[in-house]
Parts: sequence; C-alpha cells; structure tokens
Amino acid sequence: MSDTAVPAIPVGVDVNLFCADPVALMEFYRAVLGLPENEAARSGIYRALRLGEAELGFNKTDAYALLDLADRVPGDKGVRAYATFVFARSEEIEAAAARVVASGGRIVKGPYRTYYGAWQIVAEDPEGNVFRLNHRG
Repeated sequence: MSDTAVPAIPVGVDVNLFCADPVALMEFYRAVLGLPENEAARSGIYRALRLGEAELGFNKTDAYALLDLADRVPGDKGVRAYATFVFARSEEIEAAAARVVASGGRIVKGPYRTYYGAWQIVAEDPEGNVFRLNHRG
C-alpha cells in the first residue's frame, strides 16, 4: 500500500465576506443577484444567500475572533480576494450592473471585453468589497 493517499475532492464551495453589517450587505447582494436567503443559517453575526449548492455568506467582524483571526483584521482597503458571478447571457451583465448602482454599490470598470473574451464588469459593494459580473461569451 502506498503512503500517498488520494485527496478528497470537494463537493462545493462557500464564499464568506467579513463585514460591518451582514444584513445590509446580504440585502445588497440579494438585490443585485436575485439570490434567496438561506434562513436556516441566520445568526446574530451571520447571514447567507444560496447560490445553487453553494453559499455566499456575510460574517460580522466579530467572527475574526471566533476563527482565531483577530490578529489578521485588515487595516486598509487593499483587495485580497474577489468573487466572480457568472451569468448565462451578456445582456444580464448590464442589468446586474444597474442593480449594483441602484443598491448603493459602484462600478469600478466596464462593461468591457476581457483579453480572454468574457464580457465583464468590475464592481464594489457598499462596504468596499470588489467583485466581478461576468459572461464567458
């Protein structure tokens, strides 16, 4: 028998954002993306939206301490990661971008055709988190 075990393959991915107001940020993404809330996940410091089998979660900054990350709270507005939401049709990108602005976010770049052929918008939510709206066309 080999010492090299076959790694388990994940069956999904959940993305979580630290934020000052989980309810307000969840409502922003719900307005932009039209996703349903996972009400069973509600807590005093957490809200989540369902994205197929995945979850888009919003953690109050109290969660830094719960996760033993209190010494890693970011101190500036640097972008360390971003989510990309993929749409089936290019015209859905412009409609979602309008909802970003109407819901209190802002468009950073776009719409534009990427070097790899996608139709894309780079946006920012009301708490400064960057994300992309993308059609792989």
